[in-house]
Amino acid sequence: MKKKLLFNVLVLAAFSLIMSACTCEKTYDNVDQLVETAKTDIDEISVPDFKAKYDNYDPFVLIDVRSEKEHNLGYIPGAINIPRGVIEFRIAKKDYWDNAGLYMPNKDEEIIVYCKKGHRGTLVAETLKKLGYTNVKNLEGGWKNWEMNYPLEYEKNLEETSHDAGGEVGGC
Repeated sequence: MKKKLLFNVLVLAAFSLIMSACTCEKTYDNVDQLVETAKTDIDEISVPDFKAKYDNYDPFVLIDVRSEKEHNLGYIPGAINIPRGVIEFRIAKKDYWDNAGLYMPNKDEEIIVYCKKGHRGTLVAETLKKLGYTNVKNLEGGWKNWEMNYPLEYEKNLEETSHDAGGEVGGC
């Protein structure tokens, strides 16, 4: 009887240990819930605060996480384009940064990301944080907010637009 009780206690303890170590992910009914949850874990920067940093030449890395086609049609000067779908693979790839003529950011450098309206940027900021980057901010309202406030301050690469016929680019 004591052996059976000891066995049950050990099984229960092992089960409890396994369950306490479980990092079960929450599921969401839609992308808006996912983005709202991610916003609680990231830092954002307002367009006026970003503009002040920009005008003061404060050091930061600016990453446009939209698709190449979106980026080429208009972007904040100084931004490097690393689309959301590949950022995890390029952010710490020295060759990628060298080919762009830039230095690869350190984990503690300030990185500011933006997308069209802020949703993809939110998810990228959360991802970079999970990858160990400690000073990542999402530009509130993204490119659209920048474009509305500073309509003359942008660059574009029309000759470099991709052959993509359009379509889904992340939903925001």
